[in-house]
Amino acid sequence: MTPQQQRTYGFKYKGDHQDRIASIHAIGHEYRQDEDYKWHGLKRHEESKVVFQYTLSGQGMIEIDGSTHSLTEGQAFLVELPSDHVYYLSNDATHWEFIFITLYGNEAFNFFNNYTKAHGHFIKLNRQARPIQQLFYLLDKIETNQVTSSYQLAADAFTFLMNLSHDLEHPETPNKDLPVAIAKSIAYIKQHFQTDISLPDIVHASGLSTYHFSRLFQREMKDSPIKYVTKMRINHALNLLQDPNFSIEEVARQVGYEDANYFTKVFKQYVELTPSDYRHNKSIMPVNQIFFN
Repeated sequence: MTPQQQRTYGFKYKGDHQDRIASIHAIGHEYRQDEDYKWHGLKRHEESKVVFQYTLSGQGMIEIDGSTHSLTEGQAFLVELPSDHVYYLSNDATHWEFIFITLYGNEAFNFFNNYTKAHGHFIKLNRQARPIQQLFYLLDKIETNQVTSSYQLAADAFTFLMNLSHDLEHPETPNKDLPVAIAKSIAYIKQHFQTDISLPDIVHASGLSTYHFSRLFQREMKDSPIKYVTKMRINHALNLLQDPNFSIEEVARQVGYEDANYFTKVFKQYVELTPSDYRHNKSIMPVNQIFFN
């Protein structure tokens, strides 16, 4: 990008829902080389706004809370307008390329207050992270006249906040192959979860010691081996319960439980309904799989 290719857009759409939820005041992708690029948070005309600005290349600086911070590739800041801060092009940098969004509305300030209280004003993100890619996507939409109402702005603003919240709470790690021992154990579970398998059976399939296997499985799958088996059984039971020809006892047996009462107890623990209630409750839409956290 060059200074001549800067893309910055502002919005003045009407609609009270924007204040109640969130909306976009401005968004842009800029490449700054001029030393006079400087924004004082107490000298701007914008009121009740939140600025998120992410460095793509080069270097910027920000003075906030009595300290000066360098902003290099992958670093973002989050500030409120008005507030006591200054950000500008670094004296040591040839340029500062960044993408930004200025938000307003209750949800924007809820996010700002919660995040800054817990973590401060700075965020580290990969360029491929959802919120950064969404900003580029939004710019493309705006430039092709696909954002034409305050409702679209509010939806895009809220989606950005949710993507940012998700990536901060659940940072993505690069895709990688599972360790061979874990892959073997999962294959074994998928083949035998309908039988009365135990932890020693799964450990044996992995070829590791119980201690090493349990730690490795928890690290890779974010669940203990037994919880992983249980969730697989529950999800298989959800499908079987949609067939009225299967009794609860038969469903229990087909997912590895000889005792239907124990199956009912486990099912209720995860689904918050007994198998019978789940099957007959007409106010609940049946599903084929539930994702648990």
